[in-house]
Amino acid sequence: MRTDTARQAGMDRWAGPHALIIAANKGLHEYRQIHFAERNTGLWPTTASVETSIPADRKIDGVADVTLKNLLSVLRGKEQNRMASNDEVNIFKRTILYAALPKWSRWYNVARTEEPIEARSMVFFRKREGIADADFKKFIDQELAPTLANTGKLKELRSKAYLPWKQKQWDTPNVLHDNPEELRFQASLILGFSDRKAMDEFFTSAALKALTDRIVVFCSAVHAYEVEKTLTFVKGE
Repeated sequence: MRTDTARQAGMDRWAGPHALIIAANKGLHEYRQIHFAERNTGLWPTTASVETSIPADRKIDGVADVTLKNLLSVLRGKEQNRMASNDEVNIFKRTILYAALPKWSRWYNVARTEEPIEARSMVFFRKREGIADADFKKFIDQELAPTLANTGKLKELRSKAYLPWKQKQWDTPNVLHDNPEELRFQASLILGFSDRKAMDEFFTSAALKALTDRIVVFCSAVHAYEVEKTLTFVKGE
């Protein structure tokens, strides 16, 4: 968010007029805003040779979680994209777009009851130097996410393995889009829990510790953010 105005004022505008612009796009299957807690130092347990502490100068305030109906939906939202682009300067200091193709974006059916989700975390993963993109995606989609899905501790699990980042994908005016190679992320998980206690227990669980050796092989950074609230503006059937 912009730092020359009150953070909450920016978050409110993002969830208000700005959200209405995006939600008017008829090509969206789902549009959620994931607002991170203002104080986030990193929920992921300390792991040797992996950055788990979130740097204050690159801390993220939130994510617009957008799912398109299909690839042609990009063309249907041109007017909304133009309006949102012009409005970003009123809210954001920096925006960075990461995209995942359907093959690399998965929602897992882990909620076995109708119990509400009262706590969430969003976790970003940075690929370790020397690891091939294909091997990293395979780790996220065929090992990490399925293992977490089978822990029985999650009420929501979504995984995304991102396409290579390109600034020109979302180069809005008068807003920073700097994203040096050494700071980029290549994947993320959204984790939902029944409550905050369940989330805290997950991040100290034996199931998560058992994944440490594999995380170290593939990742140089794992930044786990606490989510303050999740707002849904478009939800498809």
